[in-house]
Amino acid sequence: MGNLAADPDVIRIGNCSGFYGDRLGAMREMLEGGQLDVLTGDYLAELTMLILGRDRMKDPDLGYAKTFVRQVRDCLALALERNVQIVANAGGLNPAGLAEKLRKVAADLGLDVKIAHVEGDDLLGRAGELGLGAPLTANAYLGAWGIVECLNAGADIVVTGRVTDASLVVGPAAAHFGWARTDYDRLAGAVAAGHVIECSTQATGGNFAFFTELADLGRPGFPIAEIRADGSSVITKHEGTGGAVTVDTVQAQLMYEIQGPRYAGPDVTTRLDSIRLRQEARDRVLISGVTGEPPPPQLKVSLNTLGGFRNEMEFVLTGLDIEAKAQLAQRQLESWLPVRPAELNWTLARVDRPDAETEEQASALLRCVVRDPDPDKVGRAFSSVAVELALASYPGCSFTTLPGNGSPYGVYTPGFVDATEVTHIAVLPAGARIRIDPATEIRALEAVPEPALPPAPPVSETRSVPLGTIALARSGDKGGDANIGVWVRTDAQWRWLVHTLTVERLQELLPETAPLPVTRHVLPNLRAINFIVSGLLGKGVAYQARFDPQAKGLGEWLRSRHVDIPVELI
Repeated sequence: MGNLAADPDVIRIGNCSGFYGDRLGAMREMLEGGQLDVLTGDYLAELTMLILGRDRMKDPDLGYAKTFVRQVRDCLALALERNVQIVANAGGLNPAGLAEKLRKVAADLGLDVKIAHVEGDDLLGRAGELGLGAPLTANAYLGAWGIVECLNAGADIVVTGRVTDASLVVGPAAAHFGWARTDYDRLAGAVAAGHVIECSTQATGGNFAFFTELADLGRPGFPIAEIRADGSSVITKHEGTGGAVTVDTVQAQLMYEIQGPRYAGPDVTTRLDSIRLRQEARDRVLISGVTGEPPPPQLKVSLNTLGGFRNEMEFVLTGLDIEAKAQLAQRQLESWLPVRPAELNWTLARVDRPDAETEEQASALLRCVVRDPDPDKVGRAFSSVAVELALASYPGCSFTTLPGNGSPYGVYTPGFVDATEVTHIAVLPAGARIRIDPATEIRALEAVPEPALPPAPPVSETRSVPLGTIALARSGDKGGDANIGVWVRTDAQWRWLVHTLTVERLQELLPETAPLPVTRHVLPNLRAINFIVSGLLGKGVAYQARFDPQAKGLGEWLRSRHVDIPVELI
């Protein structure tokens, strides 16, 4: 190993992980399933950094994804045999520690492996001086050029801390083709490919709105990006694996967790409004036409802090007078608490139906969530009082939760620092430390003016049906914000959608978004609209502001809402 792809015109990069907890056997599946040059794994997310931070508090030698070690132990000999290099961000908060652990694994297996790592993203020791407060974790999003240095030095495995997800793909492509740091269009093309395959099977049919169209979704295969010298790519998967690669499954991942048309990164700003997709063959989708711009002057920083302690109790309300039962339970609990927590929030989910044929269908759920810096105020002092209502409150009172102590919760916030303040280091297999200079050509981010829209279609006969009859959607989280990407398949549907689904209409269809700032971005090449709902998720996924804390189902809720759609479009 230690050499990139033998084909000078294409590098074939697969993915075997989209999060810490993804399919454990995926690394072996990808290595055994067909030809690859590089295998990547994305293990980090905002919540993961908090989990690893708590691990590191318990043991300073930890802070990396332990499942990655298990996968490498199982598959290292196979990867060497197949001449596949491995690039993963599993180093988390301790990439040097993970690299050392992997060397021990290789020694135990009797294998000669060149292992490199990338560091410098961890800003915790300088958080105060950089104006980032006093977080539990503080990690800048590094780019691809440290990975490039490691691969050029012959590394078989490269592990990193917090790099952008797409950098795991951009690095091998840039090393293979010898791209320059100003090859913005090529780099942007690789970013697009990296963004598509970073979340594993979400590109091959997982979480796909029109999933009923897919013949085999039992066990979707993991995605592969065949990247070409000009930055274009074909997204595919191993022959014989489940799921599918279609224009829509690829677009679903392109629309995931994005903001506006400019997708900023440390190496290049990718213009999402330039992307074109085409089905080349079965399970082969071409991504082309991607343009890039110089990166912004600052790097994003992932900041996690311990926000306090949280607890919840959930009441079951059955049958008649649901609203009155909820009011009674709320009034009693709040008056019985010895001390009121800093935050006390109630939600009533009316999942009941009248004249129900089962008791479960006749029941609603009342949830009380409390948060406070003091664990005692949200511990048994809260949950035991809730249970005391069992024989003293509404008829049929019962619970889905047991009394217990509060648990700590985290708060995610994005920070920004000048790229010149971050020391990006590639630590090569032989131990040499190479400093990666920040980009010398930069461009401040600016809003992209809304493009000219096609003319609105003439008024015609309509039918009230779910929006999802013709529209696909994918939603996700970015800190406390949520995004909803919506797109359609035909030009006629696009002319209707872009004039119908305004911010105001979205807020009517999703009343929970009505009091919040909502921004709309139009992507005509993809026949898509992306909405950013600011503040919907409170202080991030660990805060659990909603029952769907990562906004995974937000797009599906939108698709289920009924709208008047022209009959000829259905």
